[in-house]
Formats: sequence, C-alpha cells, structure tokens
Amino acid sequence: MRFAVALRAVALVLLLGFTWLLANSMLGGDGNSLIRMLFSGGQEEPTPAEPRPRKYKCGLSAPCPPKHLAFRLTSGAANVIGPKICLEDKILVSSAKNNVGRGLNIALVNGVNGDVLEIRAFDMWAGEVSELLKFLRPLHEGTLVFVTSFDDPATKLNDEARRLFEELGSTAAKELSFRDSWVFVGAKGIENKSPFEQRMKNSKSSNKYEGWPESLEMDGCIPLRAPLET
Repeated sequence: MRFAVALRAVALVLLLGFTWLLANSMLGGDGNSLIRMLFSGGQEEPTPAEPRPRKYKCGLSAPCPPKHLAFRLTSGAANVIGPKICLEDKILVSSAKNNVGRGLNIALVNGVNGDVLEIRAFDMWAGEVSELLKFLRPLHEGTLVFVTSFDDPATKLNDEARRLFEELGSTAAKELSFRDSWVFVGAKGIENKSPFEQRMKNSKSSNKYEGWPESLEMDGCIPLRAPLET
C-alpha cells in the first residue's frame, strides 16, 4: 500500500515537471535553468557577471609596445571643467591637482626616458604671450610637448608662437582661434607633422556648449627616441 502511494507521488512529480518543461519550451524559456531550480529547492543560480573590458595605462584599450609612452589628453569643457593630461598612468594636469589654467596647459617630457621636465599653464586671454615664447624657444632636441586647451587657447597667440608650435609638428596652430578646443602632442626636432592632434572649431552652429565647442579626448602610444650620439 505504501509502495503504491509513493509510486503515485513520484509519477505526479514527474508529470508536473514534464508539463513545466513543455510549457517553458513552447514559451521560449530555458529548460536547463528550470531543471536546476527543480533540484535546488526553487532557487535559481546567479548568472555570472560579464567580465569588464581590461583597461591599460591611462585607460587605453590595449597596451603600448615596449619603449613607448601611454598618454591621454582631454581638453577643457567650456570654462567649467578643466583639462587633463595623463602619462604612463600618472595624472600630470587636472582640476583635482589644482594645476590647470585658462588657455594652454603644457607638459614637457624627456623624449628619451619619459621623465616629466616641467608643467605650465599660459593664459591666452588675459596673459602675455611673451611667457609662452620664453617657454618654447629653448626646448632641447627630442623634448615631447603635450598641450591641451581650456576656455580660450588662441586670442594672445602671435605669429611666432604659432610658428613654434608648427615646428613641433602642429598643423592646427596656424588656424587656432578664440575658444577652439585643441589637444596636441609634438616634439622638438620632429621631421614630419605629428599624428597626435585634434582641433574642434568654435562655431555657433555646432557648439555643444553655449559659446564653446565640445571637449576633445585623444590617447595613444608615443615611441621613445634613442639617446642622441655625443
């Protein structure tokens, strides 16, 4: 008698399980998950989280080759959010470091070993371009120059300043205008134009902010140069 009762109970459970699976199959459900729930007391196993994409130095999506410097430049957003310069996963310039300024934010880096030489900001609205000229004229061969704009990068630029940036590999400096967004990496003694440059023109028809274009972001890998022969 007891055996018959147990047999009917097992048959009922199997019938209910089969009906459940059949209904979910018709409705597009996952039968495997239902089976796991059936044998785990009704609690479905948590779905493993999707692995996050790996980030490398300065947030790059891929690592730089050996003897290359990873960098990321971000121009300022209007006159509110300051620019950023990241080099080899170290933040050189940012609002959080309290070392940004209106105009051009520039970091000089040794192109042989990657050491940071100097960081300055030059006000191109109310400042004097002579300070920028004194900064750029004596650069040594191979010095890397990282530039990012904030608010207005161009009002005080004169022909000599624009020419000095052109000699560093810039193609945009000669046309840089009031409140343009600009990011640039050049080098003293570069033979060709730099591949690391972006400019967003200030235009009422396309500006993202009232009176300013959108912020620019650029990253990449810069090869270190061999030491100069003595």
